[in-house]
Amino acid sequence: MKTFQDIGILVKEIEPKQIFKDPKLFVAFGFGSGLSKIAPGTMGSLVAILLWYPLSLLPFGIYALFLVACFYLGISICGYASVLLEKHDYGGIVFDEFLGIWIALLTYPVTLHGIAVVFLLFRIFDIWKPWPISHVDGKVKGGIGVMLDDVLAGFLTLMIVGLIKGLGIPI
Repeated sequence: MKTFQDIGILVKEIEPKQIFKDPKLFVAFGFGSGLSKIAPGTMGSLVAILLWYPLSLLPFGIYALFLVACFYLGISICGYASVLLEKHDYGGIVFDEFLGIWIALLTYPVTLHGIAVVFLLFRIFDIWKPWPISHVDGKVKGGIGVMLDDVLAGFLTLMIVGLIKGLGIPI
């Protein structure tokens, strides 16, 4: 088995063509966006925003049900990808970023400025991982662990942006 060094941890090598042939990997890798050599989580978040716009037009209840379905789908496909790669929460697995940013954008109107603020806050929380995100990231394994830290970063972003808007600060 070929391996490569990823932040000091040996990870099973996977060919990009394998990702495009396996539907579970294709979704886990954010429809290919997780293959980016530079900041795959950020690239995945950007692709998620492009996919989010049509979702934002759905009625709230349907959008919320879609998020719940994506959470359960993500547990399965991200867990599958982690097992296949033999590494928990490999950087190229970005479906969790999709769900996190979709949660962060749950109740806000579609404005370019608002999307930019949500994107930046979400990426900061996803990278920095303040408590309790850091606790969950370190303790919860498997597909649910991959998904849960980004879900928490999404909810934290949602709350902070709600607080900012509640204070009357336009975004």
